[in-house]
Amino acid sequence: MPPETIGIMFDSRMYRGIPAGRTGQESLANYEQAAACYGLTPCFLRLEDVDSETKTCLAYVKKDGVYVRQKMPLPPVIHNRALQLRRADQHEVTKLLLQGIQVFNVRNRYRKDHIHDMLYQDPALKKHLPYATKATPESLAYMMEHYNDLIIKPCSGSIGHGIMRLYKRDGSWKLTCQTRASRKGWATFRLSRGQLPSATLRRIFRHAYLIEERIPLVRYEGRPVDLRVSVQRGIDGLWGITGIFAKAAPTHTFVTNIAQGGKVMTLAEALDEELGLSIPELEARISSVGLRIARTLASSLPHLADLGLDLGIARDGQIYFIECNGRDQRYGFRKAGMPEHWKASYREPMAYGRLLIEQNSQIPRQPQTYRKYPY
Repeated sequence: MPPETIGIMFDSRMYRGIPAGRTGQESLANYEQAAACYGLTPCFLRLEDVDSETKTCLAYVKKDGVYVRQKMPLPPVIHNRALQLRRADQHEVTKLLLQGIQVFNVRNRYRKDHIHDMLYQDPALKKHLPYATKATPESLAYMMEHYNDLIIKPCSGSIGHGIMRLYKRDGSWKLTCQTRASRKGWATFRLSRGQLPSATLRRIFRHAYLIEERIPLVRYEGRPVDLRVSVQRGIDGLWGITGIFAKAAPTHTFVTNIAQGGKVMTLAEALDEELGLSIPELEARISSVGLRIARTLASSLPHLADLGLDLGIARDGQIYFIECNGRDQRYGFRKAGMPEHWKASYREPMAYGRLLIEQNSQIPRQPQTYRKYPY
């Protein structure tokens, strides 16, 4: 009996690179190996090549070592790895769901203020959230009065673009932000009378920005460190921690994103003896917070199964939520020298896809327990 098909949905830019194997940091080989573990064959498609009326699509499938684009029946389950931003795209995905095609991670990008508000509704998570508020003239004045170190970030931004740091030092306010004038892409300016430049004010008030207290993160060689925590559902449908790696900011900025030059390493390399806790104890605490966040978000966001959470650890040992990524950039595990975790981050979604195919029904209800992943 031939293997069943599972769909992997890319956006057009990544999709076009499939024949030459140029898909950026997405590993097609990892998808194929992971799917094969569960008797599945991956087909790679994009939303614009789906015909919901005939339940067919144009998709790439590997045959004799070559990716061939062919017309085929829609796979019963699709893992969305595309950033669906347009309303029309969301409408098309909804049509597929209504026709019984199970799409998980339907949306991969959510506004930061909305995510913060959802998590704030969980009493157990409040202590893990930095104080944050939507940017308005009033809220900016309040935050500058009550905090000396702030992060200002776009609610819809990604990979560190548009993020700013506003902080007070030696009685003067300073702003660190991206600029084309600097060779390294970042610069710090002293603010006259503690006022942001008018162009910056127009930008953050005209668009949706979040102002957040900056957490005093633990450091690696003097640079702030945060953690990427991969939280996924697997063959049993339960949330589990697939892996954790650390990211240290470059010396010229405060942003830890890999795309901004952040150094990637294992948890042990970054935090060993930093907090006076053993690595297994740290992993257990981080995992507990990560799982709680995933379950809380999944209770409001349907068809969620694959998340990359950014968590920070303050110098007093408290764990804080920083950001949620619906399209986790899994290559950080590879860069951190964690190849088994890298492959597992592809394997768990394929396992979950196998579960959905076997159930041939609705996405499972949010479980109250979770699976354990061996490190």
